[in-house]
Amino acid sequence: MRVLIVEDAGDTALYMRRALEEAGHVVDLAADGPTGELMARGGAFDVLVFDRMLPKKDGLSVVADLRTAGVATPVLFLSALGDVEHRVEGLKAGGDDYLAKPYAASELIARVEALGRRHEGGAPSTHLKVGELEMDLLARVVRREGRKIDIQPREFRLLEYLMRNANQVVTRTMLLEKVWDYHFDPQTNVIDVHVSRLRSKIDREFDKPMLHTVRGAGYRLEA
Repeated sequence: MRVLIVEDAGDTALYMRRALEEAGHVVDLAADGPTGELMARGGAFDVLVFDRMLPKKDGLSVVADLRTAGVATPVLFLSALGDVEHRVEGLKAGGDDYLAKPYAASELIARVEALGRRHEGGAPSTHLKVGELEMDLLARVVRREGRKIDIQPREFRLLEYLMRNANQVVTRTMLLEKVWDYHFDPQTNVIDVHVSRLRSKIDREFDKPMLHTVRGAGYRLEA
């Protein structure tokens, strides 16, 4: 499941992202209202997590504008304001759930997953499949043609991103931002090394290659 967290407190955002990623989800971050709104409008997210108090544009206003624009993605509001009046304001603004701070990571995960199941009609998106290649995000297992493939955590994250964008060209910049959390080019061959290792594991012992280099553009995983 893909989750967008819009939270201006950096440590809090990283804590939430780590908790959700350990539960098998893909997480993107935004640190202010306008950025979160732009990402929510353009991204294929399963759940949006909005802090109520955000820089530049508060969470209530952002979600109200998203609903006006027809964005129906479930929203979980987070706020230190947890009394009934504030929860009602959040729900009236277009939120689907409201979690008061402080909260336990287990409750955050449970509420996000509940909203995701509701949005997907009850089918949790914890299994990815591209042709003969399959990934179980909960068990952290990858198989091709039924054969288990052992990959390292970073390779797992790389493959997950490629599978979620199967049959599309994924650029180096996209990989740096979404897999390594870099928003600058470190001027290293880290991507080439990991792609080479991943390709050797998912393609080497099989007849048909799936992971392709698109010269001058990036990479593409295809069935």
